[in-house]
Amino acid sequence: MSKPSKTDWERLAKLQDQDIDTSDSPELGEDFFRSAELRVPVKQTVTIRLDADVLEWFKAQGTGYQTRINQLLRHYMQAHQS
Repeated sequence: MSKPSKTDWERLAKLQDQDIDTSDSPELGEDFFRSAELRVPVKQTVTIRLDADVLEWFKAQGTGYQTRINQLLRHYMQAHQS
């Protein structure tokens, strides 16, 4: 993101489901789900050389380290696109 978020994420994380006002969000009916399409970006297998300590750090964060690396690269890409 190019601008820092003004959202109070800590306060939102503490909210219980019943405390969230969803009155302006209509329920999604059968018609929506019948015609909805899941669009998953195409993944491509690549070989990338990373410094051992960088890879070790990502792996130490737990399962999903490759996804986190991809997310960081995506954020970098988006920040540098015109």
